[in-house]
Amino acid sequence: MRTGRGDGQARAAGQTRVGGRVRVDVRAEGLVQGVGFRPFVYGLAVRLGLAGCVGNDADGVFVEAEGAPERIEEFLVALERDAPPLARIDRISVMPRTPAEAEAGGQPAEIAAGAGGGVAGAFAIVDSDASGRPRALVSPDGATCADCLRELADPGDRRFGYAFVNCTNCGPRFTIVRGVPYDRPLTTMAGFAMCAACTAEYHDPADRRFHAQPVCCPDCGPRLRLLDPRGAELPGDPVGRCAGLLRAGRVVAVKGLGGYHLAALASDEDAVAALRRRKHREDKPFAVMAADLEQAGLLCEVDATGAALLTDRARPIVLLPRRAGAPVAVSAAPGDRRLGVMLPYTPLHHLLLAAVTGPIVLTSGNVSDEPIVHRDSDAPARLGGIADAFLTHDRPIHVRTDDSVVRPFRGRGSVLRRSRGYVPDPVELRRPAPRPILACGAELKNTFCLAEGDRAFVSHHIGDLENYETLRSFTEGVEHFSALFGIRPRVVAHDLHPEYLSTKYAVELADTLAETELVGVQHHHAHIASCLADNGEPGPVLGVAFDGLGLGADGTLWGGEFLLADLTSFERAGHLAPVPMPGGTAAIRQPWRMAAAYLQAAYGGQAPEGLAVAVRNRARWADVLALARAGVNSPLTSSAGRLFDAVSALLGPRDAITYEGQAAIELEQRADPAERGRYHASVSPAGHDRHHASASPGTPAAPSGAVPGGPLVVAGADLVRAAAEDLLAGVDPAVIAARFHNGVADLVVRCCVALRDATGVTTAALSGGVFQNLLLLQRAADGLSAAGFRVLTHSRVPANDGGISLGQAAVAAARDHARG
Repeated sequence: MRTGRGDGQARAAGQTRVGGRVRVDVRAEGLVQGVGFRPFVYGLAVRLGLAGCVGNDADGVFVEAEGAPERIEEFLVALERDAPPLARIDRISVMPRTPAEAEAGGQPAEIAAGAGGGVAGAFAIVDSDASGRPRALVSPDGATCADCLRELADPGDRRFGYAFVNCTNCGPRFTIVRGVPYDRPLTTMAGFAMCAACTAEYHDPADRRFHAQPVCCPDCGPRLRLLDPRGAELPGDPVGRCAGLLRAGRVVAVKGLGGYHLAALASDEDAVAALRRRKHREDKPFAVMAADLEQAGLLCEVDATGAALLTDRARPIVLLPRRAGAPVAVSAAPGDRRLGVMLPYTPLHHLLLAAVTGPIVLTSGNVSDEPIVHRDSDAPARLGGIADAFLTHDRPIHVRTDDSVVRPFRGRGSVLRRSRGYVPDPVELRRPAPRPILACGAELKNTFCLAEGDRAFVSHHIGDLENYETLRSFTEGVEHFSALFGIRPRVVAHDLHPEYLSTKYAVELADTLAETELVGVQHHHAHIASCLADNGEPGPVLGVAFDGLGLGADGTLWGGEFLLADLTSFERAGHLAPVPMPGGTAAIRQPWRMAAAYLQAAYGGQAPEGLAVAVRNRARWADVLALARAGVNSPLTSSAGRLFDAVSALLGPRDAITYEGQAAIELEQRADPAERGRYHASVSPAGHDRHHASASPGTPAAPSGAVPGGPLVVAGADLVRAAAEDLLAGVDPAVIAARFHNGVADLVVRCCVALRDATGVTTAALSGGVFQNLLLLQRAADGLSAAGFRVLTHSRVPANDGGISLGQAAVAAARDHARG
């Protein structure tokens, strides 16, 4: 038996031979359904003159092959080497069998396999076997391939201009799948009976649509329509008329793969401003879709890494430096030096962009803070007040899925939102889960994760669990993934915060499931564990977890943490000095409150006169400081995110935010990247007991070797004081912002060096939403590398709370594994 990937050839010697023939049973696991793998196997076997069969089942793809030993050998090698472009083989196993002639007394006989059988001397694709527990992977949705694009543009082709052209190498997958095995009856294409021409292609081994489940054409497939806001169909070509509306300054809702988008002409300031006003999205940037790389290059600076990300089959939104004078409305991304750009990933997008002849804003179809609309029945009610028309179709979307967002970092992509195009590809766990796990994630940017064995299935982006619609999307997603991958959790992992809706769901679910263990995972430990899992590392590491906030093991609000951590446990080895959050969550929405708290800490309540932030808020300043001093509704926090908020408010003029993280994002955009000066923050041991992770009795001890004298405490107020004094001295705010960033990067390096000296750990892991700040990430990573550290950062899952569920699953699996 051979198991593994790329581990050499399986020799036919020693196998039972009959008439110079050998037979093998082969199992392929990984991404092998819905990607043209069975047609590929069929074509390969026929070319080599093999007998047997291939089919889908709940585990993946099974193959029975019989022929000359050298042909079988060639078949096994080519099976991995030449697999289709969308396929990913995780495991190939080969089992020698007695040739069919021997079993039948030397006469030709059927080769039994699943629901059908191939006859010796022939090779066949047999019916799928739907029995058994599902373990087969489901392909993410794939961008339209070059072959389909050629057909789309060919006036002589029967699919010319057809908005749903696809084949085995591209098209909808995850968003249309209702179950496995991946066959048409278990997709949302089940309601479209194939016409004679499509049926012929589907059954023709020489056609690239051989066994392509979403195959369709204008005669038998989905139909495109353009509707007015009342639902009446507008006459004429839907794409051409929609393009005319966009050029005329209208807003159109466009149905995509994972839900509706809202579109407007990107260069039309009035149209984009109207979209922003109607959507109630005051400042958060919109994404822009360009027709091709050349058009994207007119909008942004596109290097080789950016080009590779833009043209990847996932077709994510890619954050790139915006070109000066780019033909994009100011309202598309106000105050941001970057632009989120993507290329068309469906035939409909290609047709629309060609008809418009210019980039379009394409943002999620929802009102701010609500999940994206994906059901046709919901679209008129939820988008009717925003869109002037609806470009829609009758192929149902089974799973709501937002666009993914990535950015280039050190020559590769770093995911900021993992969704369409990447999900549901699993992440491999370094320490496999002995029991099935459901990790419920965090409250903001929620994802969940189902894990079993070495596979962790991180969900698509769910969003902030702050309303019923998003919570319903979460619960429906858990049920769908559980059924799709046959995972029934016996361990339910959750955040320590008792008021998170994800935590409440975890507790309620564990109460209803027999023999289910509930495992609490501290928020920042989950961040570092997520980074470890993302990089296939077990630890220990010096983990730097900087974010907005999360409930600490001591019951306070953490967020500027240095952890000595591995996958099972952690020790709090350092942190930012806590300051009050005057007004609690009000201090998140109104960053000037954090400026007041930090100035009080920096100056002992006697902040210097003339600071604009205090002048702008003089009516409430004294009351807020009184709240902070009295500790009334002013919880202490070590949050790095709140420190960034304080400096952003200090530089002004924004005192309130309209979306999460806005103040810190604007501070990064303001910083002068050429400035190398930095502010200094003092670091000293706390001298008090260390805080350990203790989510449940029996949790393994933290990694040994922490700093003598207690965790390091970093005076973030020193940075605020330095910034305030530079501001009063008339220093350019862009320089102040840069010196602050450089100061934070410096304190990260200094603390990690001190902790390395105390522990001997030479690997650092950077995680948490604050490390979405590219300037900080680059300066911190460069400084750590220069100091001799091996630096781990995120690439496959977000550093923000979208990666928390993977970290929870990795911790739960490692603890389960450690208990044996």
